[in-house]
Amino acid sequence: MSAYDLITIGRTGVDIYPLDHGVGLADVKTFEKFLGGSATNVAVAAARYGHRSSIITRTGRDPFGDYVAREMRDLGVDDVFVEQVDGPPTPVTFCEIFPPDRFPLYFYRYPVAPDLLIEPDSLPLDAIRATKVYWSTLTGLSQEPSRAAHFRAWEARARRRHTVLDLDWRPVFWADPEDGRAQAAAALEQVLGGDVAGDERVGRERHEHEGQQQADARRLDLDGPRHVDSSAPGGRALAQEDREPGRPGQPGQQQGHPGGAPLGQALLPHPATHE
Repeated sequence: MSAYDLITIGRTGVDIYPLDHGVGLADVKTFEKFLGGSATNVAVAAARYGHRSSIITRTGRDPFGDYVAREMRDLGVDDVFVEQVDGPPTPVTFCEIFPPDRFPLYFYRYPVAPDLLIEPDSLPLDAIRATKVYWSTLTGLSQEPSRAAHFRAWEARARRRHTVLDLDWRPVFWADPEDGRAQAAAALEQVLGGDVAGDERVGRERHEHEGQQQADARRLDLDGPRHVDSSAPGGRALAQEDREPGRPGQPGQQQGHPGGAPLGQALLPHPATHE
């Protein structure tokens, strides 16, 4: 079988978005569910552009886990590397919608999310080596065994062209923000090697716990381009990903505006343009 155009690894789950705008979750009466997670969104984006994509992730052994795998297949993402695990449930994320630009997120990933239970020995290393683009996120380093799995994958990838790290900085996922900074530095060394430019820093997610998060970003110097790519000397900063939640009736992941669409398009032009 031919190599994938894109393999991502990491976060998946179910986004629960309100159909009632301008009110808090306590007053919302109707919700709708969508496939979610940054690594998942990027895989969906690539599939929508006609590329062969897959994701390495884990879900709970529950109905939402069944939904995640089915929705991936329906959206064109190969779910061959998606496994269900016993224990923690498939994560859900709730969102409040306060137009025009406030969308607080509430993550339910406790005590650990299944996508952080990826074991190093379970990785499809041959597929990771062969894929045109390998995409991972900083969130995957927030807990073991996922952290060890990410470094095992980077070792196998050996800084091949388009080994991409999404600096997905969300303090809520880290027990200690300082650990996040240390892991970001170690990850950038694996992806880029050598001297890392000072402006390749962890991007700030402006929609979640805004005040404290901005303070954390200032204190840790973690504000800047969100994505770095091994294909250019010293690393390449890519465009900011559109993080705005999909609007009800026009969900981001399903109807032409997936969360990772700008980046999926940037690294993987339409198949007709391939040499």
